[in-house]
Amino acid sequence: MTYYDLQEALGILGLRDRSSMGEIKARHRELVKRYHPDTGNPDGEETIRKINAAYRVLLDYVTEYRFSFGEAEFYEQNPEENMRRQFMDVPMWGKK
Repeated sequence: MTYYDLQEALGILGLRDRSSMGEIKARHRELVKRYHPDTGNPDGEETIRKINAAYRVLLDYVTEYRFSFGEAEFYEQNPEENMRRQFMDVPMWGKK
């Protein structure tokens, strides 16, 4: 898989550069329901092949991705918790 393949898969599914597994699965289900050949869509067969291929590329990437459980990554992924951490000692917003 190349970076171009990954970007193309994101484009086919209409996803952003940062998407959760839940977003990937939900978008795949949505597109499959919309373009499935049984819905009477004339281009459904080819479109569904592209959607499923893009989904497989993203699943392969996510499966092989090494997740970081470091503190910096945690706070980047959880901005609300980062704000709480930054201001928890300020009497106006945090501890009283």
